Amino acid sequence: MKIRNLIYICCCLAMMGCAGPSVPEVFTETDRLPKIYPDYTDVTVPVNIAPLTFQLDEAADEMIARLAVGDEEFVYADKAQPEMDDWRTLTEKAKGGAVTVDVYARKADQWTHYKPFSIFVSPDSIDSYLSYRLIFPSFISYEALTINQRCLENYDEGVIYDNVLCSFEKDGQCINCHHYQQYNPKRMQFHARQNKGGTVIAYDGKIKKINMKNDSILSAGVYPAWHPWLNLIVYSTNKTAQDFHTVDHNKIEVFDSQSDLIAYDVNKGEVTNLENDTTELEVFPAWAPDGKTLYYCSAHYEKKDSTLSRVAEIVRRSKELKYNIYKKSFDPETMAFGPRELVFSADSIDKSTTLPRISPDGRYLMFALAEYGVFHIWHHDADLWMLDLQTGEVRPVEEINSPDTESYHSWSSNGRWVVFSSRRDDGTYTRPFFAHIDENGHGTKPFELPTADPDFHRQFMKCYNIPEFMTGPVTIKPQEFADVLKKSSGTPVRYVPALNK
Repeated sequence: MKIRNLIYICCCLAMMGCAGPSVPEVFTETDRLPKIYPDYTDVTVPVNIAPLTFQLDEAADEMIARLAVGDEEFVYADKAQPEMDDWRTLTEKAKGGAVTVDVYARKADQWTHYKPFSIFVSPDSIDSYLSYRLIFPSFISYEALTINQRCLENYDEGVIYDNVLCSFEKDGQCINCHHYQQYNPKRMQFHARQNKGGTVIAYDGKIKKINMKNDSILSAGVYPAWHPWLNLIVYSTNKTAQDFHTVDHNKIEVFDSQSDLIAYDVNKGEVTNLENDTTELEVFPAWAPDGKTLYYCSAHYEKKDSTLSRVAEIVRRSKELKYNIYKKSFDPETMAFGPRELVFSADSIDKSTTLPRISPDGRYLMFALAEYGVFHIWHHDADLWMLDLQTGEVRPVEEINSPDTESYHSWSSNGRWVVFSSRRDDGTYTRPFFAHIDENGHGTKPFELPTADPDFHRQFMKCYNIPEFMTGPVTIKPQEFADVLKKSSGTPVRYVPALNK
């Protein structure tokens, strides 16, 4: 009998030892929110997002966090890292409402309960995948560079293509500008520059390498815009250089000494000049979702000093370069483009625009705005702005912007979310942030890409570049892309004159 009682007591003690953390019973109250990292206080998230994890970002000996919806609650110690099933239980119950979060911190023997905050759960889902380049924030080295894809519904991440699969060191490559037709991972393209370079196009399981260099165009295609349904890709062609600053707050300036717009017919293998005025620097094309309007940016530049090369003069006058937003009509039946029309005159307010991106419903145009130039990822003053194409109203998206860089941005396929690159955390590393956009074009407080360990990004020494939504994963293996790049110099394009209205 005594042995049986002893076994019972031991089992009870073991069960008590295995019990999870609990909320303190004795504590003092404070009316301030906890300082946590990442900052997920009062953010709005999609119902299908991966679990948000966080940790206390102020001095304490211990932290307890409780996440609750109604009578359903989960308690975490040290770091809030919800299990997938627990998180799904909370978000499904909170859909259209909020998860309530209580944080407690212990200093010595005193517990403090912070002001509770909410994680609002939108019933609007987000695309299941995001792709991006991962690159060190270095000015000279880009060998350790990959295009990755991340499932936004969990933490799974994979490599689409690796920069060193074809060559390394002095014979290296630089992969860039991945893009999809209508978020479709089976229809993608990216560029490989330098050794074994070319444009790789994957279309419904078939992969081909294109040599887009042609004497009739400025350069191979750079920044792509795939037509919503036609197998037609518009690129800018760019002569790009960079300049380094020792005093200026913006330490590096990337600029174009020349740039034009071209159209590439994937099926016919034909390339056409769309805009090639030598006094204009055209860049960053983007299609409207109806496929009948092409938007892009352009800056007017005329050389003045005959004693300087064009590049040297642009370096000296780089802060004079002010890019405006233009558009061209397009007839999908005749494949004819119309003349350019001014959409937004940034130079009239002494500013410069880049990256026009149109919402899937065709109403809103989001763009990045800074003091000058075109490569706003290096400009600390860069913010996101929104143009209502119905009313003509234009405004800074203050509810999304931060005191530091906001740059590359993309709309989700349902138009309810945007992802953008931001350096708000430390001013050096770009990381993806997401915000909900309602039918009136207003955004919510952005939230950072969730990670399994909340401290991951502060220890991860790479930048996320060119975040693009996808409806699923790219299934082509990295080595398959490498094999295509290695085997040939690429199919050459054929130049044909433009068909204009």
